[in-house]
Amino acid sequence: MDYLENIQAQVRKGILEFAILIIIKGGEIYANGIIKKLKKTDLIVVEGTLYPLLSRLKRNELVEYVWKESKSGPPRKYYKLTKKGAEFLDVLEESWGSLYKSINSLIKDHEKSN
Repeated sequence: MDYLENIQAQVRKGILEFAILIIIKGGEIYANGIIKKLKKTDLIVVEGTLYPLLSRLKRNELVEYVWKESKSGPPRKYYKLTKKGAEFLDVLEESWGSLYKSINSLIKDHEKSN
């Protein structure tokens, strides 16, 4: 993996966790629903990537799940934010806003100087 691919993978990993928390903030949702929402935004992820992220978020007490019966198959895990997860997401959103402003400022300054 070259340097650029490594940087892109690192950024994507952090963004995916942020995106997943944003999706779960919307209310209880099961893994397939999360994948569908990520695909709509071109943050494509497969189950093999999603489940380890969800497990890490659960270990860190940012999300929890409940089992619910399904009309079309076995019971499903529905994920929801914990109080700690909601507070964590608030901090991430503030950090994202600040980072977004900083990066855009750098880009605009660079464009003016060229």
